Parts: sequence; structure tokens; C-alpha cells
Amino acid sequence: MRRTTAVLSIAALVGLGLVGCAPAGTAAADCDRVADSDPATMSLIGVSGDLASAPQLDVRTPFVAEDDAYADIEHGDGMAITHLDQPGVLDISLFDGETGSKLLGTAYDGDLSSFSAFSGWTQQFPAFEDALMCATEGSRIAVAISQDGIAEDARAYYEQAGLPAEGSLVAVIDVRKVLPRAASGQVQFNAGIGLPSVVRTPDGVPGIIVPDADAPKDVVVQTLIKGDGPALGADDAPVVHYTGVTWAEREVFDSTWQAQEGMPASPVAIPQDEVVPGFAKALEGQTVGSQVMVVIPPDQGYGEEERTGIPANSTLVFVIDVLGTVPADTVAAQ
Repeated sequence: MRRTTAVLSIAALVGLGLVGCAPAGTAAADCDRVADSDPATMSLIGVSGDLASAPQLDVRTPFVAEDDAYADIEHGDGMAITHLDQPGVLDISLFDGETGSKLLGTAYDGDLSSFSAFSGWTQQFPAFEDALMCATEGSRIAVAISQDGIAEDARAYYEQAGLPAEGSLVAVIDVRKVLPRAASGQVQFNAGIGLPSVVRTPDGVPGIIVPDADAPKDVVVQTLIKGDGPALGADDAPVVHYTGVTWAEREVFDSTWQAQEGMPASPVAIPQDEVVPGFAKALEGQTVGSQVMVVIPPDQGYGEEERTGIPANSTLVFVIDVLGTVPADTVAAQ
């Protein structure tokens, strides 16, 4: 199965869009947020520029933040961040508090296809935690970063890209995309005799239990949770979490739920014409927010081809959470 790994790095800040359960996100009305956490500090910072582009900063220098603070510059009307392990996409610019000059920034290229949990960034920039909680998709946020607002190892890591060894910083965060952590909606009844069963953690992470029975010869699709979002279109690349196991070995061969290189788990955007036929069939007509289980016989999977963790002629079982969509033509080829 196609798979990407989000790694937060200098390269991401310099030239790429940052990618960055309650199983689902929630509306902003259900989330308590202060628009300006420290008016005295944030009044020293001015931000201008179109929301689709990199911001311009006007700050009184030298700027010193004794404590972390934030202020909403623009308030979006999209999904709110109610848990920092939700996945999403951010654009970020970092400025030097001493000079006001821009240090690092993302590409601001409109790419919404690469996701990571927001907690990946708050691990490096603790100052972002309060700034992101209850922020909504479409928002622009100014953040005053104190000496302690960036983790010591992160500051040392980013020094090679121009970050000062000490002192305050200013960040401007554009919240481009916010997704739920897992499928949410109406649980569906399915007759499951002889088919795998699915269990979920409180955070919505699925586990697959394969029965001691013969695998079906045809593709079997069951909608386990019916989401209330829009149905997938032919030109949509669904953003999904998935876990795949082989029927015979009952072992996971791939899962987006597994953390990579110390970073939180991230979903992936997958064009529907880049997956095996059985996986594509499982996505047909599904709505955003749904969870689907599919059993894929070899002729609708990888057939006689052997892959890592997948013996030849394997029947596959996937559980797929459809978290959102992006246009398929915006997803880079893997």
C-alpha cells in the first residue's frame, strides 16, 4: 500500500508546507478559546499580508517575550483543533525577536496533501500548544515565543538553518487544514459471520480480529461507521488512516496509525487510482467520516506479487477511516 511519512525538519520549514481522539474534531462553538492571551505583549506585534501568502511582520525590536503568548489575527470558520493529536496542515513563518527579520518559513504553495499531528510541532515548540488549541481551520495566529517556548534540542537542531541560540522569536501560523483524529458518525449493523471483527481503542484506533475460517473469494465491503460528510468524488484523493492485515498470517503489514521516527501517527492522502482494485472498491460512494472494512482476495489485491509482510496470493483485510479529501491532482506522486 502507498505510504508517506511526515518528518518535521529544517527542510520542511525552509521549503515545504508544514504538515503537519476525541475521534472527531468539533465546531468552534464547542471549544473555549481566548482570542488574545496577553494583550500587552501581543500589541507589540503587527501582522499583515494576504492569508494565501507568507505574512509580513511589524514588531518593535528588540522584542523580548518573558512568557509565551498568542493572538488571533484572523479567525477561520472551519473545524477546530480540540486535540493536538488531530492531523492537519500548517504554514508557519519564524522571525527573530532581536531584529524582526524572517528566519525560516514554509513554501505557502497551497499544498494540502501532507498531514501530521499538531502535537509533532508542539513537542518542538511548546509555545504553540495554547496557540493551536481550539484554533480553527482558516485562522492566522501570531505567537510570541519565549526562551522556553522552543525545546532545547529543537533550538539546537534549527540553529544550522539560522535560528539564534537564545532569545525570543515570533511565529505566524496559518491553519490550512484540520481533520478529525478518527472516523466518527453512526455505527452500522453488519452481519459478520465468518468475517473479521473490528475493535477500537477510546481514541478510535482500530484492531482487526481475523476468524478461524476460510477467506471469502470475492471482495467484501462493510461500512462500520457512517460519516455525515460528503461522498467521495472521482477526482478526490481521500485522506485516510488505515490498517492492513493478511488473512492467513493475521499480522499487520502496514498501518498509518503507527508512529514513525518518534513522530505522532499521520494519515495519508491517496488518489483512488493508485491503490489496488479491492481498496478502491471499498472507497466507492463512501462519505467523509466513515470507517470501512474490506476483505480483498488475491486477484483484487497484489495477486502473485510478494510484498514486504505480504506473501504471494494473500487475502488482505483493511480497516479504513475516511477523514477528509483533497483534490487528487494536488497529491505528489510517490
